[in-house]
Amino acid sequence: APDPGWHVVGRFFAVTFPLAVYERRRWVLATALGSVLVALAIGLWIANDAEAQANLAPPSAVAKLCRSDFASYYTENPAPSFASQVWTNNAWVSATAVAAGALLGLPTLLVLLVNAVNTGVVGGYMTSCGQSGQFWSLILPHGMLELTVVFLAGAVGLRLGWSIIAPGPRRRVEALAAEGRGAVTITLGAAVALAVSGFIEAFVTPSGLPTAVRIGIGALAWAGFVAYTWGYGSRAAAAGQTADLDAAHGAADLAPVA
Repeated sequence: APDPGWHVVGRFFAVTFPLAVYERRRWVLATALGSVLVALAIGLWIANDAEAQANLAPPSAVAKLCRSDFASYYTENPAPSFASQVWTNNAWVSATAVAAGALLGLPTLLVLLVNAVNTGVVGGYMTSCGQSGQFWSLILPHGMLELTVVFLAGAVGLRLGWSIIAPGPRRRVEALAAEGRGAVTITLGAAVALAVSGFIEAFVTPSGLPTAVRIGIGALAWAGFVAYTWGYGSRAAAAGQTADLDAAHGAADLAPVA
């Protein structure tokens, strides 16, 4: 195979990855909206229903969560080790959500649902004991970027599954292959974004910085990611670029269709 050189790396970050994300923007928005609504609904239910609070967890566990467990999660391990652990876990969850799309996207829906329910349950309990401020101050700095990447991975997995159900004018194997290549592209780029969110979670979230500063750092990282993918992606789309393989690398080797 020819050696394409370092320009392929540059093209990946300037065209391939942001364009692949931009092409799936509606799926990402729908996935994010659905996940947030589920998490909020669960959180409000737990926070306002004493019976639900008592049935889901014993009062002693809830008191411990509110008193120490939630906050200590971010400080109980050395920051470099914690950052590595968080990055590995989030990358694995995201990759699982993407790969599970090959099974018609059903396991991907389960991954998204579990993530949303867990977030809602913890947030609901923290709110029920008057610690909603602590919950948001510790979730938002890294969570804005981290959850956006999780929603992106979920959207990619769902679209991968949909390509099997409704391949359009392509054969199913062609549609799945094209979506699969895009999924791998996004998974690689998402790993870089998750490294950033992992760094923020380990070094910024539990730091002694004022809450507004910590949330501001997280918001800046999130806004930078959105601006980067939207700006470069929309520009590449307007220029007629492709996030898939070019013709020289076999993207044109498709079966004719009517």
